[in-house]
Amino acid sequence: MKRLISLVLVALVLAAHAGAAAPNAPAAKPVVLFVHGAWGGGWQFRKVAPLLEARGYVVYRPTLTGLGERVHLANREIGLETHIEDIENVIRFENLHDVILVGHSYGGMVITGVADRMPDRMSRLVFLDAMVPRSGESATTTQAGKGESLVAKARDGFIPAWWVKPDKPYPRDVPHPVKTLTDVLTLQHPTGNGVRAVYILTVDRGHEAKDDDFFPAAERARGFGWPVIQMEGDHNPYWFQPEKTVEVLEQAFRL
Repeated sequence: MKRLISLVLVALVLAAHAGAAAPNAPAAKPVVLFVHGAWGGGWQFRKVAPLLEARGYVVYRPTLTGLGERVHLANREIGLETHIEDIENVIRFENLHDVILVGHSYGGMVITGVADRMPDRMSRLVFLDAMVPRSGESATTTQAGKGESLVAKARDGFIPAWWVKPDKPYPRDVPHPVKTLTDVLTLQHPTGNGVRAVYILTVDRGHEAKDDDFFPAAERARGFGWPVIQMEGDHNPYWFQPEKTVEVLEQAFRL
């Protein structure tokens, strides 16, 4: 009996100590999950990831099926649904919550689909010079005539990265499955599904915002009531302006 009482007292002391320590436990670090655009891969965010991690974020930068280091899986049947499921499964298998989901360019199609299905896992959506689709649209139709001319470049189910020279070393952009751009996105809720969203429009130096390819997407975001941030830079600011990109991202995270 004495031994039992002693064990109970020890357990109570340990429980009290744990309860006292809990308020001082470090808060969970915010999670940022990047979704890259067409032809790209998670490798594209390797410059901004350590900068965000140094500021206290946990960063994930997965690569969509058939692209980047997963190019060996490329096949013409890869569609938008495949890429949405790629990101859903990262969130499920890493057991992520309160995710800041950042989609670049075509990645806007993907994060819109993910938010439609998993809003409870999101804390914020950031569209980085990205497509902002409504239900019933494809990546092609969101880009109007420019999308159609892009799809016209397809060969054997893929749109080549025509700017990449054959002798360019890795990492490099690779052909993109055309089906991902022509598949229609079907949403069960309005775009964003109630998750707080922010749009970042990048505009090349010396150019007008209204002339930018993604200006219509930014205007749609504005119409949804989302904040829109404009930064000077090209379409891939994370690569050429990593520090500035991180500054603007953190601004978006606070809105």
